[in-house]
Amino acid sequence: MINMGELFAYSRIKNVHTDRVPFSENEKSYLLEDGDLLFARQSLVLAGAGKCSIFMGDKEPVTYEGHIIRARLNKEIVDPFFYYYFFNSPVGRSAIEGIVEQVAAAGVRGSDLAKLKVPHFPLPEQRAIAGILGALDDKIELNRRMNRTLESMARAVFRQWFVENEDVDSWEVGQVKDLGEVITGKTPPTNDRENYDGKIPFITIPDMHGKTFVIETGKTLSEKGVQTQRNKTLPPFSICISCIATPGLVTMTTKPSQTNQQINSLIPNDEKSVFYSFFALRELGDEIRARGGGGSVLLNLNKGQFETMPILIPPVDLMHKFQEFAEPLLMRLLANEKESRTLASLRDALLPKLMRGEVRVSEL
Repeated sequence: MINMGELFAYSRIKNVHTDRVPFSENEKSYLLEDGDLLFARQSLVLAGAGKCSIFMGDKEPVTYEGHIIRARLNKEIVDPFFYYYFFNSPVGRSAIEGIVEQVAAAGVRGSDLAKLKVPHFPLPEQRAIAGILGALDDKIELNRRMNRTLESMARAVFRQWFVENEDVDSWEVGQVKDLGEVITGKTPPTNDRENYDGKIPFITIPDMHGKTFVIETGKTLSEKGVQTQRNKTLPPFSICISCIATPGLVTMTTKPSQTNQQINSLIPNDEKSVFYSFFALRELGDEIRARGGGGSVLLNLNKGQFETMPILIPPVDLMHKFQEFAEPLLMRLLANEKESRTLASLRDALLPKLMRGEVRVSEL
C-alpha cells in the first residue's frame, strides 16, 4: 500500500476550472486528458461525495467545474483504469467513505486523496486486472444497449397498435382500476429494525429510475415486516408507478415485493394483458410527469386519483396478441438484467481477491 499522492503526475491536484474559450496557456493545464480520474468533492446526498469517474477523451477541449477534483496519474507506473475500478469497488468506496465521514459538508479535498492509502502493483499486472474487469463491464454495457433496443421495439409496436391505430376512437375508455387491483404501498414501522434486512424486496423510488424490471432494491423487509401489512404484498409482474415526489416512473416486480407509500401498484386482472397494462401505464406516466411539471395537482396522486385516471381498454384479443409479441422481448430483457447484476457482483468480488493474491490473473 502507498499514498495515492505518489502516483500523481503532478505534485498537486487541480480542482479549479474556467469557462473561457480560447484557453490561455495557463488555463490549458485545467483541460481534461484521456485517463483523468474525476472525484466529486461534494454532493446533495452524502453517498455522491467521492464518487469516481474516468474521462475517456473528447474531440473538443473539456474542462470541469469547481466541485470536481481531477487526479491525473503517472501513466509510466499507473494504469488509470485499474484505479478507476478500485475506487468503484466496495474496498475503494469504503476508503473514500472514510474521508467523506471526516470532512462532512466541507467536501473532499485533493490533499485528502493524496494521503489515501491505495494498493500498488507492477504496471503489467494492473493492466491485466483492468482488462479482466473491463471485459465484464463491456458485457454489462452490451446488455444495457440491447435492453434499450428490446424495450424500444416493444414500445414502438405498442404505440402502433394502441395509440396510432385508426380504430382507437371506437374503443372503450375506462379507468386504471378496470385493468386490475390497485395497491398503495406502506412503510413498516422503522423503529423496529426487525422489520427490515430480510429477503423481501421493498421498492422505493430510487429503485425505479431507468428500470423496466426491479430485480434489486436498496432496502428489504423481513417476514416480520411483511406480516405487519400482508395486504400490501405484490406478486411478480405487478406494475408499480411512482405517484408522489418523483411521479410517473413505471416498473414491474419480478418476485413478491412491497413498496412504500409513494408508489401505487397495479395487479393486473388478466395475466395475458400484463404487458399491455405496463406500456399503457408508461404512456400514463408520461402524462403524469408532463402535467405535474406544469404545476398540476397530479404531481402527487393518491390512490383514489390514480385508480380513476382514464385509460384505454382495447379489445381483449388484441391485448393478448400484444402479450404474445412483447413477452419474448421483455423476458430476454429481464434475463439480460439478471446477467448484468451477476456480472457486476462478480466484478466487485473479483478485484479484492486479485489484490490479495487469492486469484491470479493467469488463472482467469
